[in-house]
Amino acid sequence: MEVAIQLYFVFNGNCREAVEFYAKVFKTEEPNIMSFGDAPPDPNHTIPEEAKHLVMHANLEIAGSKVMFSDTWPGSPFTVGNNITIAVVSEDEELIRSAFDGLKEGGKVNMELQETFWSKCYGQVVDKFGIEWQLSLESKEQ
Repeated sequence: MEVAIQLYFVFNGNCREAVEFYAKVFKTEEPNIMSFGDAPPDPNHTIPEEAKHLVMHANLEIAGSKVMFSDTWPGSPFTVGNNITIAVVSEDEELIRSAFDGLKEGGKVNMELQETFWSKCYGQVVDKFGIEWQLSLESKEQ
């Protein structure tokens, strides 16, 4: 049985912007975004107008992993995911550098890209959505 770890991010009304941003940064395929308004009508659960444009579900493949996204339902409690860190590990240094540069736009660099004892190119950044990323070049010799 195959088991996959998938990350699921919940946003507070700006999910579409986040998904499109990540698709651009990681040069993925065009994201498939389904809004609450796209759901089949259910007379027992009507969707308020303010929720129809919000993202019910979206996903991207980033560095070989499936990542899922949604907006929170209007009025539901929302806490920025400061306890979520994503590690992107790749043998492609250009990808590491390009992604780091993209993620730091509007964000905060916690550790500039640099050589460490475990990686020739490692850095940490919190993007403009409050998500913390670790980017690490994996040695081809490992």
